[in-house]
Amino acid sequence: MKRRVIQMMLAGIVSTLVLVASAASINAGEADPATNEVLRKLLTAVEEANYDSFVADGNAAFKAGLTKQMLEGVSGLLSSRMKTGYQTVYLGHLTQQGCHVHLWKLVFKDGGDDTLAKLVLKDGKIAGFWLQ
Repeated sequence: MKRRVIQMMLAGIVSTLVLVASAASINAGEADPATNEVLRKLLTAVEEANYDSFVADGNAAFKAGLTKQMLEGVSGLLSSRMKTGYQTVYLGHLTQQGCHVHLWKLVFKDGGDDTLAKLVLKDGKIAGFWLQ
């Protein structure tokens, strides 16, 4: 019974996120050039498994929380797809806990699943970056 309630709650959350994402894509606009450059640098570092470049613009917590092996793992999963080509689609931004959170969709030319990129900036530094 508990499991069914949890599944129903998750379905509701997913439905809400789909609606929010749809609304964001309609009114998303574009990220500013500096933010787009940060994304480009991070994605290039993922594609090349370049740890030093990946953490260069991060704050202390970002650098401390990410190991070279973690980046290599993500790079191993996405690098070959990235090298065949992809497009970024800006979905919008949020302000959360004093941070600027930017969202993009990565659409790969191989026709496989898209990836969500989430970039968190605080005080001009990278505070977080996720590819899902």
